[in-house]
Amino acid sequence: MATLKLRPRLLAGVALMGAALSLTSQGAQAVTLVQAYQMALQNDPTYRAAFYANEGSKENAKLGLSNLLPNLSGSWSGSQNRDTITDRSFASNGLTVPRDFISRSATLQLRQSLFNLDGWARYKQGKAQTKYGQALFESQQQEVIYRVVSAYLDVLYKQELLALSQVERELYAEQRKVNDRLFEKGEGTKTDMLETQARLDVADAVLLEAQDSLTVSRETLGTVIGGEVGEVQQLMPDFRVRPSDGQPFDYWKKVAIDTNPDIKTLQYGVEIAEQEVLKQYAGHAPRVDIVGTYGKTSSDSITTFQEDQKIRSIGFQVNIPLYSGGQVSASARQAVASREKAKQDLQAQIDKIVLELRKDYSVMASSVKRVDALMKSVASSETLIVATEQSIKGGVRINLDALNAKQQLYAAKRDLAQARFNYLLTSLRMHASVGTLGENDVREMAAYFR
Repeated sequence: MATLKLRPRLLAGVALMGAALSLTSQGAQAVTLVQAYQMALQNDPTYRAAFYANEGSKENAKLGLSNLLPNLSGSWSGSQNRDTITDRSFASNGLTVPRDFISRSATLQLRQSLFNLDGWARYKQGKAQTKYGQALFESQQQEVIYRVVSAYLDVLYKQELLALSQVERELYAEQRKVNDRLFEKGEGTKTDMLETQARLDVADAVLLEAQDSLTVSRETLGTVIGGEVGEVQQLMPDFRVRPSDGQPFDYWKKVAIDTNPDIKTLQYGVEIAEQEVLKQYAGHAPRVDIVGTYGKTSSDSITTFQEDQKIRSIGFQVNIPLYSGGQVSASARQAVASREKAKQDLQAQIDKIVLELRKDYSVMASSVKRVDALMKSVASSETLIVATEQSIKGGVRINLDALNAKQQLYAAKRDLAQARFNYLLTSLRMHASVGTLGENDVREMAAYFR
């Protein structure tokens, strides 16, 4: 049976992959996770749109308050008049006297609401709209962190897949050379050559796919941070998954319901809908204002020709709506329906977040064991290759067993990398679910890379 010296070549390939990753991580142009996050804050259009939307929503509280504050208005008018007076008395015999004069009028009015149900509802609604905008922006702040980290880790994962694919392809190519030499010496078989060539062809296809996938991941990250992506830092080889903090799920659930920005957004949405109902019902309510007026007129009319007047008044004005064709009642019923919909949307969001939190909590609880198990799987796969080599020498195993052993090692390394990156993303989602995800979490995670 053919004797294959696979172990030294395998170790050399793995060492080559490790060296390549090490050189990549030490590149002076490597974009750190914190730098990527800061670039996204400046360039990501989705985040910038949320920022300006929040700036605009801050004015809603002031707009609502304006409905309860005094309203001061002024007016001025002036006109040139030609007045013709015809005296038809007997003595004058129809005498016509023309008269030209200028009329002027200036008025200053102050109005203050004493009872204005519509204005009160608009005031409360404006405050809720400002809080709604702030909560929505907080959600977007967390969303941009998740998108940056997710895209950053995806680049790292695709790089690892590419490196592993390159190593696997090189090992199959080297084994094909060994099979060819053994066949020429009459020690190998045609089947061994075909088996290795089939694995090599698949490895070539996987390598091309890994290269394309890495390109797409880099472009995705570049879109988020608004720039070209060169090299990125690598996850430290000695990275270990941290055990969970031991808090029960009910604790995380309570914190999420209290502080999650998406839940807070819909809670303020319910309050906005409540005030919209009150605003529509205000169409049936009277409005009471106190009105003060100061005015000056000069030759305002024919009867006041060449007379100057000053008018000072203060009093109450009451407006009572009586009937508007059923518009108020219909609008009120529509607002009530919208309020009930907002309540159901809120409950649906709570259920969704609690469900996602439950999944992430379970993943976090099992992450340590899963990563440890995959690390043991990698070690076992390496040991299996050594054992397979010895068995091939003894005539117990064949070429196909060696191929399967190498493929198993590749799959174990791939699963380990994926498990580590999934742990980091799950940790991020947990913090986002409870509404505590921020820049400090990015900096803490950045310490895992170099």
